[in-house]
Amino acid sequence: MRLRISLFAVAAIAATLCWPLPGDAQIRRCTRPDGEVVFTDRACSDVGGADRPAPAVHSPVYGGKAYARGCSRSLRDLIFEVTAAIDSRDVNRLAGVYNWTGMSNRNGYAVLERLDTIANRPLLDVSAVLPAPQLSLQSDGDMTVSGTVDAQAWPGATVVQRSPVALRVEQTLANGSTPSRTVFGLRRHMGCWWIVL
Repeated sequence: MRLRISLFAVAAIAATLCWPLPGDAQIRRCTRPDGEVVFTDRACSDVGGADRPAPAVHSPVYGGKAYARGCSRSLRDLIFEVTAAIDSRDVNRLAGVYNWTGMSNRNGYAVLERLDTIANRPLLDVSAVLPAPQLSLQSDGDMTVSGTVDAQAWPGATVVQRSPVALRVEQTLANGSTPSRTVFGLRRHMGCWWIVL
């Protein structure tokens, strides 16, 4: 009898803790017909929008694992982060790989608006942009070829691999057919790769 009363008391306390308080409200993410995202505690239809679910962290973009990241130590990591941010339409994740160092508030807001536009376009491809190959003749008569070239095409030359200078993001506009391209500059800062506009 005593055990039954104890179990009933525990169940009653657990039910009370799960009951929503009067001041608690669920925040909804709504999209208006013009594409504007609105966060509200009311129904989306009350603000003239439709439900827009938050990006799932357990999606194929994240490899089915919970999202956790540090800075992009390699260019490959940076390309993955940019791709994942745009695929999930997450402007905050895209802003997380942007180099904000030394930027004023005014410029920061302008950049964030551009990143939001980029994050909400359908993604086709993200690729590294390599510098144009260069051929130089050294004073001792040796040739040096810089860039990604076939070493066999230049007998006697030394091929020097040069680092990428930008990331090219190929997308379409909302209509799904008009192409759009953004080229982000690359910066190394504090041992990490960052994008800049």
